Amino acid sequence: MGSLYFQICSFFYIVLLCFAFYGKKRINSQENHIFSLLLITHIIGLILDLVSTYIALVNVEFFLLNFICKLYLVYLVVWVAIFTYYIFIISEYNAKSNESVRKSFILSLYIITAGFICLALGLNLNNFSEAGIVYTYGPSANSVYIFVGLCILSWIFLIYRNFHSLKLRKCLPAIFFVISIIFAALIQKSHPELLIVTSVGVYVTFLMYFTIENPDVKMIELLNIAKDQAEKANSAKTEFLSSMSHEIRTPLNAIVGFSQSLMEKDIPQSSKEEITDIINASQNLLQIVNGILDISKIEANKLEIINTEYNFEKVYDELVSLTKGRIGDKPLEFKHSCDSSIPPVLYGDYARIKQIILNLLTNAVKYTEEGCIIFKVNSVVAGNVCRLIISVEDTGIGIKEENIGHLFSKFERFDVEKNYTIEGTGLGLAITKKLVELMQGRIVVQSKYGEGSKFTIAIDQRIVPKTLEEYISETGTNTSEPFRGCNNKILIVDDNSINLKVANRLLMNYKLNVEMVTSGQECLDKILDGNKYELILLDDMMPKMSGTETLKNLKKIIGFDTPVVALTANAIAGMREKYLEAGFNDYLSKPIDKFKLEAILKKFLKEDTTEQNDDTIIVEKESELPMNSRNVEYLKSNGVDVGHGLELLGDMETYDMTIEEFVKESTERIKKIEEYKNSQDMPNYAILVHAMKSDSKYLGFMKLADLAYQHEMASKNNDINYVNANYDTLMEEANRILSIAREYIK
Repeated sequence: MGSLYFQICSFFYIVLLCFAFYGKKRINSQENHIFSLLLITHIIGLILDLVSTYIALVNVEFFLLNFICKLYLVYLVVWVAIFTYYIFIISEYNAKSNESVRKSFILSLYIITAGFICLALGLNLNNFSEAGIVYTYGPSANSVYIFVGLCILSWIFLIYRNFHSLKLRKCLPAIFFVISIIFAALIQKSHPELLIVTSVGVYVTFLMYFTIENPDVKMIELLNIAKDQAEKANSAKTEFLSSMSHEIRTPLNAIVGFSQSLMEKDIPQSSKEEITDIINASQNLLQIVNGILDISKIEANKLEIINTEYNFEKVYDELVSLTKGRIGDKPLEFKHSCDSSIPPVLYGDYARIKQIILNLLTNAVKYTEEGCIIFKVNSVVAGNVCRLIISVEDTGIGIKEENIGHLFSKFERFDVEKNYTIEGTGLGLAITKKLVELMQGRIVVQSKYGEGSKFTIAIDQRIVPKTLEEYISETGTNTSEPFRGCNNKILIVDDNSINLKVANRLLMNYKLNVEMVTSGQECLDKILDGNKYELILLDDMMPKMSGTETLKNLKKIIGFDTPVVALTANAIAGMREKYLEAGFNDYLSKPIDKFKLEAILKKFLKEDTTEQNDDTIIVEKESELPMNSRNVEYLKSNGVDVGHGLELLGDMETYDMTIEEFVKESTERIKKIEEYKNSQDMPNYAILVHAMKSDSKYLGFMKLADLAYQHEMASKNNDINYVNANYDTLMEEANRILSIAREYIK
């Protein structure tokens, strides 16, 4: 019975290996699939080996012995064939060989294996058993030896051919098998009672277990969970930044709009200078917001280059004007020049090119206290491509050599102790470099610490074969003359009454017939009732029916051909193109820039060439309550930040009109909020609490605004549990504020 010792030990060993392999989760890979087949084949082979050896020891004349022994030989052929396939996989697949070569090899292996299985079953096989020594011999066994020899030769060929692309540890099982099978043959020749061939296969399989690519699946699951959480956090961050953009732009719309309106009035020069400072500060805040949004898009790989036709000379003039304004009273000489050979019309993302250059010029102004700033634009024209070579040189503080490598990193600022008075987020150059790379350009930095810096950029732009006159006539970009548009009818659609008032104030200067509505449905009703307009300014983020949905419905009306301009605080890069694709005729971002507004008016409206003295006709649903003197101290004593409201709304008259509208809308709004909460309609719930939050901020109801904001974020994330748990707190504050507001206006 000593002949069975190796088989018994190998059997238990392979069973333990099965427990180790199948007892834990595995990745779904070809290597694991092959290894699983080898394990199953081994168990079957060991059972056949044990049974045939035992029968031969007890009764060599047993009629089934020869058949069982042939099945054992088939096992050897199958196991070696599977192992050959494994060697092929780790060598040829890693080497990325031709697909036809792979298919030919696998087909040949199948055919040869099937042929040798037929030989093992069909040829004669003899069994020997005497004095505890058992073995088989004959043509059937010899055919198996030939097959194993051929497979070993193929292993050597495959490993040699792809040795440089193979990992050494992947070859170890094959090398161990070749060495072990030679030793097994020599041992069995001198000690035929030791049946160790099957055990060699078991040890090769054991070694293979430690070479297959099978990382800890539990760790992979944890990593996947962490990845999902990171993606959710990144998505939440993106949503927050988008929401933040909208929330900041809405009050900025009021600040810039009212400030620009005041500039048109007859006020002291000192007041105009202060208003100019307000507008400049608002523009700086917008620049910071845009920078944060751009970094978010860079991290999400969603920053896009939007190419359009543009006139570079106009971009250059704007950059010079902006830089002079930023230099202000600094004792700096600003030298600038532009190559006159630059073609009049180029094709590229002019907004991003302007952003790149402005970032460099702004940094030069920030970090240069005396001396000069030199801004040069040269060009190289080859075929239909114009290479813009832009340089910005300054005599500022310069950059240390060891810091130049980190210059384009996010939130990186150098010598903060020395430059603590200089404003900035450390995002400008990181965004600049990414934008240059997206446009297939290059940026080079030269700097000496304490002496100054020079940034040079090269960007290729396609030349458009048009004259400047053709470009201006097509785009309507010439805005040198003020617009006069008496009798033109405009419809403004916005669910926020404050935004309506700002737009109205800006349009008052153009002698237009302005009508205002607060929903997409009202807009549709106006058109269906036969009202005709020369232009519609349409907000996108509105409840029930968004601006985009409203536009789709408008286009279904037979005969509708009124230009529709998207009016929205969603001013992320690329949004203009998105709205144009949605069918809008143009795009106007909030806060509304009066020059961009005038360009829109010139583009779509007919100018009146005669002098008109009529005032602007305003069709607006104003409160019929007389504007009595009201007790502002009553509001303040109840925690209302009236000062904050006045900062956004401009004056008490507008504040009082807004609080009246707030009271009129709140009863129905609160009722709808409860309905959406009870029906778990979180999208509509989010829209209404968003409106509550915005109105509360305008009026100085800061606690209610904060509570509404928390509910808005929760409902956008479909966090129904939070909404239900905190709903009563929100409603208590909403009803308290509503009671205070009613008392104030009565």
